[in-house]
Amino acid sequence: DEPTEGIQPNIIQQIGRVIDYLRDQGNMAIILVEQYFDFAYQRADQFYVLKRGAVTLSGAKDTLPMEAVRESVSV
Repeated sequence: DEPTEGIQPNIIQQIGRVIDYLRDQGNMAIILVEQYFDFAYQRADQFYVLKRGAVTLSGAKDTLPMEAVRESVSV
């Protein structure tokens, strides 16, 4: 749940590398809840955007353009 919240940028990069490594192993699913859009988008295969507890947008990264996902996100 929000692994980058309040973390220094160099540590965020390390966290990203660990998540990327785990994802690339291919034998587990990673559920990432994150408000930092670029961090999440870079690592995602699938998106679920929630607003007030309801899914407002979902789909595979290759079927949802970055701007469509970004426009649906508000913090």
